[in-house]
Amino acid sequence: MAQQVKAVIARAKGAPVEVTTIVVPDPGPGEAVVRIQACGVCHTDLHYREGGINDEFPFLLGHEAAGIVESVGEGVTEVEPGDFVVLNWRAVCGQCRACKRGRPQYCFNTHNAKQKMTLLDGTELSPALGIGAFAEKTLVAAGQCTKVDPAAEPAVAGLLGCGVMAGLGAAINTGSVGRGDTVAVIGCGGVGGAAVMGSRLAGASKIIAVDIDDRKLETARKLGATHTVNSRTTDPVEAIRELTGGNGADVVVEAVGRPETYKQAFYARDLAGTVVLVGVPTPEMTLELPLLDVFGRGGALKSSWYGDCLPTRDFPMLIDLYLQGRLDLGAFVTETIELDAVEQAFERMHHGDVLRSVVVF
Repeated sequence: MAQQVKAVIARAKGAPVEVTTIVVPDPGPGEAVVRIQACGVCHTDLHYREGGINDEFPFLLGHEAAGIVESVGEGVTEVEPGDFVVLNWRAVCGQCRACKRGRPQYCFNTHNAKQKMTLLDGTELSPALGIGAFAEKTLVAAGQCTKVDPAAEPAVAGLLGCGVMAGLGAAINTGSVGRGDTVAVIGCGGVGGAAVMGSRLAGASKIIAVDIDDRKLETARKLGATHTVNSRTTDPVEAIRELTGGNGADVVVEAVGRPETYKQAFYARDLAGTVVLVGVPTPEMTLELPLLDVFGRGGALKSSWYGDCLPTRDFPMLIDLYLQGRLDLGAFVTETIELDAVEQAFERMHHGDVLRSVVVF
């Protein structure tokens, strides 16, 4: 039987979000209903509210979540009721050319639940990143549920569902940071901070955090940065080169997503070094670089989408490291809030006051 639950939606571009009642259908074949325990407030949710993703209003916001599987539909074998899961927005198909080549993290046919959640009047909702977890319960494809150790705190575990995984993965999976490498991270919000933490976990010898906000730089130090550069007052390219013997960093993670900062990353890397773009640019942005510099400097220019993660591989491993005390995921939780405080959390995010506000149910 369909259920009525409280949720946060965005009805129109730029309008404040609101708490309302939605209808969650019973899971169909390949689907699961998850009782949400915690959901982080991510910048992507704000992009949805501002119409920066598409105009398919109303949106059911929230996607960085953990909870308990309540029911599953026909044919579901990945999870069962009672499982503690982290939700992901890339349920791989197992059949596309990427999956068949053994690269499921690049799946070209990821999927979501087929049924729609609705408002009480039947208006269909567009769930953020196919999840919609600012809700007491949500309907997802079963493949979007990744079972992890239930000893993990939900407010912490859910952050792997998006921003933290994106940053950790940009360093470890995409950038292949290894023991002794020098790393620079440009932009030290939640994603950049996670890239710093991932670089430390991978054994980088020097981790240089770059930002224009001293508060974020101080947080980056706590997450593992060995050096910080305020690029508002200092040329970051020159500073990174000076800290790396004049060479540049082996890996530079760009977590801002702007042409100016990408150019800084490009010129701050060592010869044959790697640039990883994990910051999300907007559609109108363009980049101009001398082609001779691209040719002459060698190395790799990569983009990292969701940290090139494979949830079934990465989420349980990172949760285990967290439970062992080797990965301080709790450092990203600035505050826990009620469902009706999401709009205020957006405001604090805008002012750079938090790494993550987390809605706890």
